[in-house]
Amino acid sequence: MTNVFIVGGSGKVARHLARQLSTRGHKARSLHRDVKQADELEALGAIPVYGDLLKLETAELAQLMTDCDVVVFSAGAGGKGGAQMTNAIDGDGLELAVAAAMAAGIRRFVLVSAFPEAGRGKAVSETFENYMAVKKRADAHLAATDLDWVILRPGTLLDTPGTGNVRAGLAIPYGGIPRADVAAALVEIIEHSGLNRIIIELTQGDTPVGSAVQQLARA
Repeated sequence: MTNVFIVGGSGKVARHLARQLSTRGHKARSLHRDVKQADELEALGAIPVYGDLLKLETAELAQLMTDCDVVVFSAGAGGKGGAQMTNAIDGDGLELAVAAAMAAGIRRFVLVSAFPEAGRGKAVSETFENYMAVKKRADAHLAATDLDWVILRPGTLLDTPGTGNVRAGLAIPYGGIPRADVAAALVEIIEHSGLNRIIIELTQGDTPVGSAVQQLARA
């Protein structure tokens, strides 16, 4: 059993992740900032952990992470609150979580990031441009640490049912991916403890998610 601390535990991918971790016999501790979400997270099999990423200090967040084996950062402003909120959650929040994991003695850190091709060839807003820039800086910040990190870059997130099949690689064509399949990939990454210090791009595909991650772990 692996104890997993999920930052952004009330998000859509994180909810799928909590349920799938519970099904596989792991323990998910889901950080959330709305007390009304606790019952919903418990129903998914998670242990709700109340805390506001915008207000917590490093030591406080590290204390909440105590006894966990892996941190999964799946928090994001989701375009709400403009550039200021994106900077605070996707940027500063990631740096806070990294510092807290280090303080808590947690070596393994998995970041749900963004596919670098997102928005290419389309007219995008300044808010989106800022979002992609913040995501890139967050990736670079984590990759510069000596943690055992994995950065997962899913394509366009879809609310369609998961298929259990994906395409995963160091550099692949852009595409969409159901959120449930992103969560499934995260579970496989967590279970392959030797898969570290790698950036993985992820879209829909034809390979069972377990096989896709196992291939990367062997490589």
